[in-house]
Amino acid sequence: MKAENKRQNPFFLPYGTPHDTAPFDRITLEDYEEAMMEGIRRDDEQIEKIINNPEKPTFDNTIINVDDEKDDNGYYDLLSRVSSVFFNLLSAETSDEMDALAQKMSPVLTKHANDIRLNERLFERIKYVHRHHRKLTPEEKMLLDNCYDGFVRSGALLDAAGKERLRQLTEEASILGLQFSQNLLKENKAFTLHLTDEADLDGLPDSAREAAAQTAKEQGKEGWVFTLDFPSYSPFMTYSTRRDLRQQMYMAKNTECIHKNSENNLQICKRLINLRRELAQLLGHKTYADYVMQHRMAGNVRNVNKLFNDLIAAYKPTAKKEVAEIEKMFQKDIKARGNHNSQFSILNSQLKFQPWDFSFYSHKLQLKKYNIDAEMLRPYFELSKVIDGVFGLANRLYGITFKENKDIPVYHPDVKAYEVFDKDGSFLAVFYADFHPRKGKQAGAWMTEYQGQWIERLDVKKPFGPDNMKNVRPHVSVVMNLTKPTAEKPALLTLGEVETFLHEFGHSLHGMFANTRFESLSGTNVWWDFVELPSQFMENFAIQKEFLRTFAFHYQTGEPLPDELIDRIVRSRNFNVAYACMRQVSFGLLDMAYYTQKHEFTDDIIRFEKRAWEKAMVMPQLPDTCMTVQFSHIMAGGYAAGYYSYKWAEVLEADAFAVFQKEGIFNPATAQRFRDCILSKGGTENPMTLYKRFKGGEPTIDALLKRNGIKRSKGEKE
Repeated sequence: MKAENKRQNPFFLPYGTPHDTAPFDRITLEDYEEAMMEGIRRDDEQIEKIINNPEKPTFDNTIINVDDEKDDNGYYDLLSRVSSVFFNLLSAETSDEMDALAQKMSPVLTKHANDIRLNERLFERIKYVHRHHRKLTPEEKMLLDNCYDGFVRSGALLDAAGKERLRQLTEEASILGLQFSQNLLKENKAFTLHLTDEADLDGLPDSAREAAAQTAKEQGKEGWVFTLDFPSYSPFMTYSTRRDLRQQMYMAKNTECIHKNSENNLQICKRLINLRRELAQLLGHKTYADYVMQHRMAGNVRNVNKLFNDLIAAYKPTAKKEVAEIEKMFQKDIKARGNHNSQFSILNSQLKFQPWDFSFYSHKLQLKKYNIDAEMLRPYFELSKVIDGVFGLANRLYGITFKENKDIPVYHPDVKAYEVFDKDGSFLAVFYADFHPRKGKQAGAWMTEYQGQWIERLDVKKPFGPDNMKNVRPHVSVVMNLTKPTAEKPALLTLGEVETFLHEFGHSLHGMFANTRFESLSGTNVWWDFVELPSQFMENFAIQKEFLRTFAFHYQTGEPLPDELIDRIVRSRNFNVAYACMRQVSFGLLDMAYYTQKHEFTDDIIRFEKRAWEKAMVMPQLPDTCMTVQFSHIMAGGYAAGYYSYKWAEVLEADAFAVFQKEGIFNPATAQRFRDCILSKGGTENPMTLYKRFKGGEPTIDALLKRNGIKRSKGEKE
């Protein structure tokens, strides 16, 4: 018989890789659509089996089967398997072909999700179990409530016309959210500042010059190329003495996606706001924010507004003083230079303090007050040493260890794959780390998963129990845009980039420590204003001397970061802290302004934006810039009506770290309690219940105010 030579789709087969990790080296573009369509078919088949089961609906034969969606052998959910790879790479390593496929498949996948959520016979079984069920564990009860509520919030109680309208709204929103992200990526990558005269580099440190020279070389150009990627943009805005070029960079960054071209996001944003408002109202809510707040610690819009108002009252007076001090330095510098300097006398209006001056003069002021500068620290933050330090911190706190495994396939040479082992030596997780910016990668930093954690029934035909279970461990990934190595130097990070690494690593610990029965409740599957607690908590270690002592060594001399320099870092910690707070609050105000709309949104996006966040503003606003069109969090990233979560979680993490400070920041018992009560529990219980179990009481804002050196205004109550 002639051998069959047809290549098989790797998603259909056992991966045969270490820990069953995704075989990135064997996956082709053509595999995705085939696997997605087959995954949809298998899902439909599984749903038919559930609804045609002649037995009375029970938690075990209905809810668990809906949540699992594994095949008959309990092996894997094909659609989840392929989707996790495809959509993660769509952010981390995309191409025009992948973008086109995403545009094609997004409405298909949304329709499939709607077909399940709006299946009346399936919902009848779920509703029956919700009303009549056996005694459940707290985790089982949470799964049941989430399942029932998820169907209701997806339109299961609507009439036929309502269900059809919901389908239209969600399918259109999925396409527009994807288009928003693709437009932003294209705009971000389209701009470059190409310089050929070395005089134009005045003020820039060697690290920025070397990186720009390497970028130029990669693009086949002479001289230096600066981009809007953070490791290029931020140093330029901080150090360049060329105010005209800073202005050019700033305006390029802050006018992305508002130009009259195919990447314009203005109408997309307006439509997304209205789609979400209509969806919420279709489901019986006044606004989209009201719809969202049902599953948030904040509970309602009123509590979010109270948080904002409390923060504005506490921080804005200090923020104004911070900005005034920076502006004073600007005016002093302008006066010293004189109006005869061509760069400062083109137009009188250009002598006003502008947003493109902020980072430059803020840096000068920080240097003057604390003699601290990001470039002073770079030589001590060589990436490989930072990795060792972060992993060492996890070992010191939780006893876990990391071992790079080069047999685990990765999707780009920048990516490193590690096996993670628990303190008893058992396998805990796979951890991917993707460090540097590149053409097909979205800006920013995030944590994601290629496989969640759950406890699998080894034989789906037998009851769940100790002899019929396997703890399936997660495959988590952090994706960042950190400073790249150059021909002359390894990757040398700023302290801010170290904090970014710690932040995303905190998310990954939440994923790696997951230890729940059901995947939909494991790891970071928690309420949105709780999910940032583990990540922001880890940032606290960035300025702890004991932590810095473990890895911060000069990349050339091996000398440790001097105590005196660490002391300056600590003293400068609250530099511009109030300004930073107001910046975050302004984003939250903008988010809530869009998603508390009760009527069709018809305003001009740019003008509306200026009004929405005005009460938190401490810098002049420019009429022709726009944040909304590049605000991925609230337009395409799941934070719509939820951006306040960062400040909400900051209150929690400051309160939690105060517990560590009281009991010892490396106290293994405290760390174990944090792991047991919060990191391993996922969404199995109400997050406030989990937090109070860790702390022994409710959080307060006091620790945050104390850390930031902010005193309450007279008469202000907690």
